Amino acid sequence: MEFHLLSIFAFFCLALRGSNASLPAEVYWKSMLPDTSMPKALQDLLQPEFKNGISISTLSFVSTRFQGRYGIAYWPELRKSNEVFIPSETTIFFLYDDLLPHKNMTLNFTKSNKTSNFLPRKIAETIPFSSNMLPQILKYFSIKPSSKEAQIAKRTIEDCEAPNIRGENKYCATSLESLVDFVITKFGKKVQALANEAEKENKEQEYTISKGIKMIGDNQIVCHRQRYAYVVFYCHMINATKAYTIPLEGVDGSKAKAIAVCHTDTSAWNPKHIAFQILKVKPGGPPICHFFNSDTIVWVPK
Repeated sequence: MEFHLLSIFAFFCLALRGSNASLPAEVYWKSMLPDTSMPKALQDLLQPEFKNGISISTLSFVSTRFQGRYGIAYWPELRKSNEVFIPSETTIFFLYDDLLPHKNMTLNFTKSNKTSNFLPRKIAETIPFSSNMLPQILKYFSIKPSSKEAQIAKRTIEDCEAPNIRGENKYCATSLESLVDFVITKFGKKVQALANEAEKENKEQEYTISKGIKMIGDNQIVCHRQRYAYVVFYCHMINATKAYTIPLEGVDGSKAKAIAVCHTDTSAWNPKHIAFQILKVKPGGPPICHFFNSDTIVWVPK
């Protein structure tokens, strides 16, 4: 029954693709957010790729070099394994005092490989998404319990179920429609959806901050794409944060406009958070800023 539903979805998307019609999620976006442009990072997740009429991208685990773990691992529970590998020469976290024109930073605007897509809400809602249903989920997607994919699925669900830290409001969206609904409940329909805009992605190089740093809001929703069999976004609001757009120029002449968020209160963060290790500061210390992967979406009220 489950795979029958997904086969119907693949056939439906193929029919729409052939007729140049909008997918239901696009229609929903336009009806609910008529004045908001959809970032390319989301557009890329709507249309599956097809081979011989069969979807080859709906059900596979996303892979990216620096999955957005550094953006969400704030809660106090400590894990045993080393979860994040960030080369020391790459700037992910930085202090607010370094957010200045002419400042040099080594960056890599990473983007997940396009290996999974949004499911329509009607299909996503038929699929379990909870820790106590993990055996059924693994069976659903024919994933071996001992496999790496099983561990990834387990951890993504656990992250979504983890308790909020102080000042955090979070939600995991399993469809574009549910993502839109969550944003509207918080901000209404007058919103902007922003993502990194980089001429060169997945290329590590030195960038210089240009003039024109702009604070876009002190009230934002940040949605991080997660590793899962289909597209899931971990969205959260955290108090005492400010979002900025930062113009950059690479050593190769390529331009970028990066989105960064600065946290002015880190007192409730996990003391072993990777940011403290990199910046040599402690919880409750100076404001900490960080960039995002290129498939992270930042929402701000207009």
